[in-house]
Amino acid sequence: MQHTNSQNYLEENLRAVTSIMVAQFLQKLTYEKVQTIVKELLDLAEKCKSLKPHESPSECCHQLMTTFLEHICNNQGLADRHVFSDCCNTNNSARHKCFLSYKKDVAGYSDIFQISNPEQICEMDKENPVPVKEKYIYETSRKHPFLYGPTILTMSACYETAVQSCCREENKTECFQIKLEPIRKYVREISLRHHHLCEIGIKFNHKVAKAVELVLLTKKQPRANFSEIAKLAMDIKNLHQICCEGNAVACVLGRSQLMNYTCSKQATLSSKITPCCELPEPFRGECIINSENDKPDLSSLPLSRFTEDQFVCKQFTDKQDDILQEFLYEYSRRHPELAVPVILRVDTVYQNLLGKCCKLENPLECYSHGEEMFQRVVRESHEHVKNQCDLHEKLGASNFHDRLIVLYTKKAPQLSAQELVIFTKNMAAAATKCCPLNDEQQFACMENSAKLILGALCRRHEAEPINAGVGHCCDDSYAFRKPCFDDLQVDATYISPHLSCDQVVNLNEDLCRAQEEELQTEKQKLLSNLVKQEPYAAEMQFQSVIVDFAHLVEMCCQAEKSEMCLQEELSTSQKQQQKYETKGPFKTSGGGLPWWRSG
Repeated sequence: MQHTNSQNYLEENLRAVTSIMVAQFLQKLTYEKVQTIVKELLDLAEKCKSLKPHESPSECCHQLMTTFLEHICNNQGLADRHVFSDCCNTNNSARHKCFLSYKKDVAGYSDIFQISNPEQICEMDKENPVPVKEKYIYETSRKHPFLYGPTILTMSACYETAVQSCCREENKTECFQIKLEPIRKYVREISLRHHHLCEIGIKFNHKVAKAVELVLLTKKQPRANFSEIAKLAMDIKNLHQICCEGNAVACVLGRSQLMNYTCSKQATLSSKITPCCELPEPFRGECIINSENDKPDLSSLPLSRFTEDQFVCKQFTDKQDDILQEFLYEYSRRHPELAVPVILRVDTVYQNLLGKCCKLENPLECYSHGEEMFQRVVRESHEHVKNQCDLHEKLGASNFHDRLIVLYTKKAPQLSAQELVIFTKNMAAAATKCCPLNDEQQFACMENSAKLILGALCRRHEAEPINAGVGHCCDDSYAFRKPCFDDLQVDATYISPHLSCDQVVNLNEDLCRAQEEELQTEKQKLLSNLVKQEPYAAEMQFQSVIVDFAHLVEMCCQAEKSEMCLQEELSTSQKQQQKYETKGPFKTSGGGLPWWRSG
């Protein structure tokens, strides 16, 4: 019955699912061209409707994916236009990976949520609601190429409902803004999570990917027994792999089957998913994923058996994966308040501890100190987050952001000033969101935010290597990625290129028309460029320059001829640079940083 329900759901949405796959791979194609390709592929996609219960959805989709990629390569115009020619010269497996490498999260695509003409949208929806929904699917898919197909289908249904509701309102514009904002926010956040899960599956081995799923699943369904959780974690890991490969048809079918199975096991899995299981597709799956964590039943064997049982080393030697997974399960259900990376750090410490202790004559004496080590790992992680939040409270949001720019420019000076400002802006925003929470929630919030932000930085490094230190933190250990970045020091190998004053800061009349946020960005780009020139200078020197820059802009923008004032200051700074420069544009005769002339 589960199989039949999933098949029916896929049949009803086959065109939409195929459209998702095409738009996510061919992000630059027009809506009309995507629909043309979808129509050509639908005949082949029909095969996926006739799957038998024992057949794997991935097998069906594999053939569809192969045919889709062949279609692109056989259409020379598509291959040339989208720079896929190199992919087409490889075999099936390598070709697929090559196409995946061209997927890009691009914020520049038109935003379906910016409703410039609600009346027009409502008129379109009245005449034919299908194109409105299809265009939402098209725009969301091309803008978020790593967002899973089932989520796009769910959000398209939410979008359709919002449009129909708002079109009955008198103030349609206000209604659209209110009802579409939560959809946009959810899509953006869940897309980051999906992309992050894909990165874990690609960069790290399958054990890490499964461990992540096991922790997430155990925290949500801690009443389920270990064998059930381990099986489900493996199924979810495999489903993530299918979704990350862009197999939208198999992804939708696979998740539908998985959610049907989950609902059939409510009694043993979770008491919190009953309302979700009463919902129809596509809402059921998203509801279960976002459902509240259940309360654990801790009547089973105590956690101490992993550090006090004399047979631990025999288990570790005979079935290492089993004992480590069971420890991860038991630790996760006892500590639902901890973020996934923190739990994985404890698990890594336990694995390393057994690897060392089980080689000794008296291993029990060695690993009996495990609980203390686990507590130390959590405490150190917690203290670092608390220190960050204390600093955020002391400095305020803006100055805290400036501090992050200084720190991360030293760690990764190869990034452009613009990239560093955006990256640290996300970190500062996380602190603003997380730090006001209570102690326990603050810790989990900061860790969960950091894993996504650092994941994005590591994807940037993967695309264009930054430096060896960043590479080490990205590649060495997923669990300890955040502590590694926290401890990363100045990149001593970096030699800043010669920058003239106008390359370091943009001194023109646009500054006088800039909004406060734009002006802040210019100041922070200047700060980043200064740090690149003098990474060992005292932070107060940087701040002095920033303050003087702000005074200069304020003075010139109040002048009758603001453009002339700014250009004169730029010219003076350039002469000062030529006069005092020794090895970089910010070297002065006194060995410090120059003050911007402010009159």
